Amino acid sequence: MPRAKDEQTNRPDAFRRLACAASERLGSHWAFIAACSMVIGWAACGPLFDFSETWQLVINTGTTIITFLMVFLIQSTQNRESKAIQLKLDELIRASEARNVFADLEDASDEEIAAFQREFSQLRKRGHEPHDAAIKARENVHEEQKEQEGDAQ
Repeated sequence: MPRAKDEQTNRPDAFRRLACAASERLGSHWAFIAACSMVIGWAACGPLFDFSETWQLVINTGTTIITFLMVFLIQSTQNRESKAIQLKLDELIRASEARNVFADLEDASDEEIAAFQREFSQLRKRGHEPHDAAIKARENVHEEQKEQEGDAQ
């Protein structure tokens, strides 16, 4: 029984390794050259098969299957890279004087994101440069926190 659990926990890691290896190899110029060679070879075989429907079906089926599988590999590697970038950004926010509310913003609701956009848009309209707008927004939050602390006492 413990062995089955070990196999289950290794499946996502095995897929991750497969997806990373596949995207590394299939994203190379050699893979592109191989794909072009296959298309040229298929086109060259056209006269041998009288450009039949079966000849056309071969390339259509092959490209459809490859595209279908590649979507999952690309999405897997993209998700992983996106998570890594978000974690790096969250760490930079945590380590800086930026508002911690921006950490983990990718999980915020549409309303929360829209509120941040309105806040920065208003600051820009008042003539603040983007960097100054960020500082002013941080100052506004500190003032709001002080007011809330004063109200709580």
